[in-house]
Amino acid sequence: MNEEKPRIVFHREIPVRYEPDIFIAGGGPAGIAAAISAAREGAKVFLAEGQGCLGGLGTAGLVPAFMQFGDGANFLAAGIGYEVLSRLRSAGGTDPNDRPDASTDKIIGIKAEILKRVYDEMMTEAGVDFTLHTTLIGVETNNGCITAAICAAKSGIYAVRAKIYIDCTGDGDLAAWAGAPFEKGDEKGVLQPGTLCSLWANIDFDKWKKSGISHQAARLEEAYKDGVFSYLDRHLPGIWPISENIGGGNVGHVFGVDGTDEKSLTNALIEGRKLLMQYERYYKQYLPGFEKMELVATGSLMGIRETRRIIGDYILSLDDFRNRAVFDDEIGRYCFPVDIHPSSPDADDYEKYKHGWDNYRLERGESYGIPFRCLVPQGLSNVLVAGRCISTDRYLQGSVRVIPGCYITGQAAGVAAAIAAENNTTTRDISIKEVQKRLIKIGAYLPNAKVEGTK
Repeated sequence: MNEEKPRIVFHREIPVRYEPDIFIAGGGPAGIAAAISAAREGAKVFLAEGQGCLGGLGTAGLVPAFMQFGDGANFLAAGIGYEVLSRLRSAGGTDPNDRPDASTDKIIGIKAEILKRVYDEMMTEAGVDFTLHTTLIGVETNNGCITAAICAAKSGIYAVRAKIYIDCTGDGDLAAWAGAPFEKGDEKGVLQPGTLCSLWANIDFDKWKKSGISHQAARLEEAYKDGVFSYLDRHLPGIWPISENIGGGNVGHVFGVDGTDEKSLTNALIEGRKLLMQYERYYKQYLPGFEKMELVATGSLMGIRETRRIIGDYILSLDDFRNRAVFDDEIGRYCFPVDIHPSSPDADDYEKYKHGWDNYRLERGESYGIPFRCLVPQGLSNVLVAGRCISTDRYLQGSVRVIPGCYITGQAAGVAAAIAAENNTTTRDISIKEVQKRLIKIGAYLPNAKVEGTK
């Protein structure tokens, strides 16, 4: 029986420090795309980011690479996504094997420090007002409408009053706290594992390529039998080249982590740092080219793949993926395979992952549509969501959650919010055709939109 904790009443007057047209919670890829696109539409925007940099997992989390921007024939994350990638390439911020391709379907390595600066420049140039080290801690609501977002920073607690609020927290904090329904994990609430991403120096990638070993996971079972690992995790995404001798690590799963629970996150970060020592031993002893590797850094953010999925006016599903769905209110298209990592080290869970990864994927030139309704939480009239917490089933969350997918939904939310603020209306009363028209104008890939005045 759980003992009831003591409770107190906490009450104080706080200042309303910002009154923008649009408030955005979270400065990851979705938040950045939303903020820039809304500001360029003429909206006054304020964004609050809890970390010391913009970019979320791609910067603070040291996620080593972008997943595919396109389907091999079309650049799907067009608009803000294309601009970010172009600027990053111009600044030397991608891996040495990257070759510019307008329809790229390749994984592209990220130099996090350069990406931070690209985001800083784009946000500043767009005139977005934002602060770092600023955390959303609550919302005030009235009849399905958020009336204020409550933030905490070094200067204290304050409120933000906006016309429209966009949840780009990844975890759906703002929408969930405002009362939006949500789902979490599988039917039993089990979540994908997290990964503490990392940066490694002194790797000879040429030696590795010449070794003839087909995959970095090739000798995992042997190493486990030799006592290198405390448990056998058969899924190893690997270490990818960031520069000539530096690799970005997406290695090791921390099972059972809940990204909406700070105690769980704390334990996961501690475990993740310990786990990397086992992988360092594995790489050094079993894989050519990694003998002299040295750990340079681990992410300040735990790599969380899955928490809340806010239930919106439409739930994007696996059937939509299979059918390459087209929607009248389409705000983008994407194509990444369904990528649901094993929830435990058990062999059966690994086989479930492998089945999904091998079978739920699209061919060159194929993609599925993302309807605007996935960004509109049920029960709320002035809130949009973008990023990995949009309204999908678990399968589609496993596809759209990656960085290029976040650019797509983020820029759509930003444009739609700007239109709603401009017309003093709700997120459901705006013209979808106008949203699509403005998205096409900024370069978004919307081949199925039937909008007058566009090709």
